[in-house]
Amino acid sequence: MIRSIVTALLLAFAAVISTTVAAGEKPAATLYKNPQCGCCEGYAEYLRANGYSVDVKPTHELTPMSRAAGIPDDFQGCHLTYIDNYVVSGHVPVETVNRLLSERPAIKGITLPGMPMGSPGMNGVKQGPFTIYTIGSDQPTVYATE
Repeated sequence: MIRSIVTALLLAFAAVISTTVAAGEKPAATLYKNPQCGCCEGYAEYLRANGYSVDVKPTHELTPMSRAAGIPDDFQGCHLTYIDNYVVSGHVPVETVNRLLSERPAIKGITLPGMPMGSPGMNGVKQGPFTIYTIGSDQPTVYATE
């Protein structure tokens, strides 16, 4: 009886340790982009440099895909990334992506509209703070300002 209790405790401890290790790993990402877009490749490299594995898939269907994900036209970024059941649209800084995955809010995802200069993967100098919005409600709301 004591052996079975000790064995059960050891198995439970091993499960906690393996879950903790897995929790520290970054989930895989799939990035959909226009086939000719170089800045999207830059964003994929940025995510990779920050610990994500990224599978890049060229497509000419970004606008309908973004609409299907619940992103209004005025809030769409230049590429669409799926990470751990969330959608990340545009050049969102990795700190905000990490926050999203850590907090796990009840939203579809986040977006940084357009192609702001100086954002991750984009050339140029940052002109001001980036405003990142939520996806999944009737009207996007501010999620973060970076």
